[in-house]
Amino acid sequence: ACKADVFRFHYPGDLKITIEGITNTTYLVESIRNIESDTSEALMDWIIQLHIVRHETNLENRIMKFFGLLSVIIVGSLLLSATKDFPDWGDQDSPANEGPVSSFYIEKTEEKTKVPNMVTAVLADYRGYDTMFETVVIFIAGIGIIAVLRTYGNNDSTPKNQVGDEGAGLLAKITCSLILPFIQLFALYVVAHGHHSPGGGFQGGVMLGASYILLALAYGLARAKSCFSEKRTLVFAAVGIIIYVGWGVLCLIMGREFLNYSALDSILPGGVEMARSHSMLAVEIGVALTVTAVMFSMFSNLSTKGRLDKGL
Repeated sequence: ACKADVFRFHYPGDLKITIEGITNTTYLVESIRNIESDTSEALMDWIIQLHIVRHETNLENRIMKFFGLLSVIIVGSLLLSATKDFPDWGDQDSPANEGPVSSFYIEKTEEKTKVPNMVTAVLADYRGYDTMFETVVIFIAGIGIIAVLRTYGNNDSTPKNQVGDEGAGLLAKITCSLILPFIQLFALYVVAHGHHSPGGGFQGGVMLGASYILLALAYGLARAKSCFSEKRTLVFAAVGIIIYVGWGVLCLIMGREFLNYSALDSILPGGVEMARSHSMLAVEIGVALTVTAVMFSMFSNLSTKGRLDKGL
C-alpha cells in the first residue's frame, strides 16, 4: 500500500492504481504498459517481490497446516490405542457395573427418589451441584457472546419486519405454522416428564430454543423477537438460574444441606421420596428456561453479527 502511494505521488497522471488493487497482478501489468520504462522496471521488480511474499506466506500456511494435521494424527492415535483397555460392549463385569457407586444408583435410585429415570436422578439429585454449574456455564456462554458481538445501534423493541427480513417462502411458513405448536408441546412434555422417561431440562430446553429459531428462519428474526425479545431471553436465562439456586437455598432454610431435597418433605406432598421427585422437576424447569433463552440468544447474535436487525 505504501509503494502504491509513492507511485501515485510521483506519477499521478500515468499510474492509476488503488490501494485495493495493489495485489492484483493483471491490473498492475496493464498499468505498466502506459508509463515510462524506468517506472515500469521498478513496478516489475515490485511485482516479483510481491509474488515472493505471497509464496512465503503460502509456505508458512502449509507448514502450519502440516503440524496441525500431525498433532491431530498423534493425539487421535493415542486415544484410539487406549480403547483396547476398555471393557467389551455390554460387559456385565465391567468396572462401571461392579463399582459400589454405580451399583447403588442402579439398585436404589427408584426406591430412594421415586424416579424411574436413573439418569435424571443422578444429574438433578445426586449430582445436583455439577448440573447446577453446567447450567451456569451455559448462562455465562450466552452472556459472553452478547458481550463480544452485541451492538446497540438499533432498537430491539421494534417488532415490525424490516427490509430483507421477511423470512423464507410461503411453503416454509405454512410448514412452520403446522409443526411449531407440536414441537413446543413435545418440548414441554420432555421437560415435565423427563424424570420419569428419557428427557429433562437440557433436552426440552434445546427443543424449545430450536422452535424459536425455526420461527426466525421461516418468518424472519423480527417476528421471532416479537415473541421472544432480547430482554425476555435475558430474564428467562437469569430466572432459570435463580430457580435452581433458590431451590438449594430453600433446602438450607429448611435446615438441611444445599440441594438436599429431602428437607422439603414438610412442604411438598408425598413424603421424602416424592419431595426429591418434585424437586427434580423444579430444577429441570429452571435448566430448561436457561437453555431455551441462551440458545435463541446465541442464534440471534451469531446470525446477525450482534446487530439483531436481520436474520439468516
